[in-house]
Amino acid sequence: MLESLTGTGLAAAAGMNAYIPLLVVGVADCFFPGVLQLPDGWAWLSNGWVLAIIAVLLVVEVVADKIPAVDSVNDVLQSIVRPTAGGLAFGSSSTASTVAVTDPAAFFASNQWVPIVAGAVIALAVHAVKTLTRPAANVATAGTAAPVVSTIEDVGAIGISLLAIVAPVLVLLALALLGMLAWSIWRTARRRRNADLRPATERLAEP
Repeated sequence: MLESLTGTGLAAAAGMNAYIPLLVVGVADCFFPGVLQLPDGWAWLSNGWVLAIIAVLLVVEVVADKIPAVDSVNDVLQSIVRPTAGGLAFGSSSTASTVAVTDPAAFFASNQWVPIVAGAVIALAVHAVKTLTRPAANVATAGTAAPVVSTIEDVGAIGISLLAIVAPVLVLLALALLGMLAWSIWRTARRRRNADLRPATERLAEP
């Protein structure tokens, strides 16, 4: 149960930022093995070169996601990356050793593809919410909301990734709070956009 919550939290974080949960998992395994120890088949995630590449990609993602218009293009490009990262994050959190990819028959027979697919689906769902919410917020605020919303998402991804590892029972609560926040942002942006689209005569008639 706790392993599933850990995987769910990491996958959901990947839906907001593909690289944060992978970096958190890799760093935790590399420097804090007592907190999280990756299965043998996933040890490559804590390799120094892999962590360096993920860190560079994270910097690019963080910058691009805070620029209006560029963030929407980035979301389209990330439509494959984030679900993939979610699958990797969920799969790496499983304590069962992963069958080598060089033996695909054994991999599928072991059902160890299930957590990877589950993680990809969870990340894709969160990514879809993010992709739908961001343009509405940008239009309603002339782009000024982009860096604010992006920062909230980054902090949320970091928080959920850490909770998934140290306190997985709180993952569902954190996801519920983020969902409520996303809904609130979307509703506020929609109301503001509708107000801006009203005829000028109606706005002038207001007391």
